[in-house]
Amino acid sequence: MSYRKTLKLICGFAGGSAVLFAAVTAADSRGYFGEQRGEAAGRWSRFTVLQAAQPAWTPASHTPTPTGHAWDFNWDKRDPSALTNGKKKESATEDPSSEQDNGKPKATRNILLIRHSQYNLSGNNDKERILTPLGREQAELTGQRLAALGLKYDVLIHSSMTRATETANIISKHLPGSPGVDLVSCDLLREGAPIEPVPPVTHWKPDAVQYHEDGARIEAAFRRYIHRADPTQKEDSYEIIVCHANVIRYFVCRALQFPPEGWLRMGLNNGSITWLTIRPSGRVALRTMGDSGFMPPDKLTRT
Repeated sequence: MSYRKTLKLICGFAGGSAVLFAAVTAADSRGYFGEQRGEAAGRWSRFTVLQAAQPAWTPASHTPTPTGHAWDFNWDKRDPSALTNGKKKESATEDPSSEQDNGKPKATRNILLIRHSQYNLSGNNDKERILTPLGREQAELTGQRLAALGLKYDVLIHSSMTRATETANIISKHLPGSPGVDLVSCDLLREGAPIEPVPPVTHWKPDAVQYHEDGARIEAAFRRYIHRADPTQKEDSYEIIVCHANVIRYFVCRALQFPPEGWLRMGLNNGSITWLTIRPSGRVALRTMGDSGFMPPDKLTRT
């Protein structure tokens, strides 16, 4: 095989398996490229090209090098081991391991974050920004989807803004139970600018003071609602939070310990469902992100 054909073969399959690299190395050592080993030793290695095309990880490990920080199990400041450290024992006969075990969460929290439905963008204030007819249809579909999941919902918390309140009211009519799921309104969940996004966008540039004020409020909402279960909670819970795209995206980044400034890289349809699961250990899983597959394509919007 000529040198040119061999080089084409190498370049064509560069980045492939380590077997190819080993085979080409063996071929070169035996002079299959038309040169003796002595002649090749003093020249620029042909395999520089091949090595440059290889991935950053080594063929032996077959895994990329981890980046970022290790998972912080005490991200919500509720890790039992951290809570008991430094506490003075009340009794000399007290068993510290038993005390710690009794203080451990045992239930899993499931938090379903719902983005409000489509609303009237031309409204001059919040009261005028009511749901459109399509938005009401979307809320009905979301409510039907939540009911079809067959879960026992414990509470429905919603932003105090009109569009979120209306969405929550429509959804609540579909939820099982008697007399029904409690609705709780919360100002902390109102829409806003959580943190300056990276990379920046040109079409939306709030003032620094808005990030300062909204960011503190939305972070307070995260700390209030997104955390592991209390040790007194005996059964797994399913909680619904109806709020806004910026709030949900920020919550997801914070809960997964992703850089929070990346929140604007995600998109959410109106009426979509984002499902976070928080284990007693502090582990967090994102079961769905912006699920709206239960809606017909002609009902999908992102406003």
